[in-house]
Amino acid sequence: MTTTFRELDTVVLVRDLAESGLRAGDLGAVVLVYGAEALEVEFVTASGRTQALLTLPLSDVRAVRDDDLLAVRTSPSVRGAA
Repeated sequence: MTTTFRELDTVVLVRDLAESGLRAGDLGAVVLVYGAEALEVEFVTASGRTQALLTLPLSDVRAVRDDDLLAVRTSPSVRGAA
């Protein structure tokens, strides 16, 4: 089954992207859809600061499911910030 994403959909990252400070399970918002191959996805902190804006293949994300549970963790790029 192929999932069709639209702009502003919430997606779940399915693999760690350490270079961007992201982990599997992080939530992002679809900013742009590049056909059936890729998405521009924005990941933000709880306060709304952009952590990463990435072009990802569809295989790197999945749709949010009803049984997903949200959690909070500290972003590696803001540890120790005042």
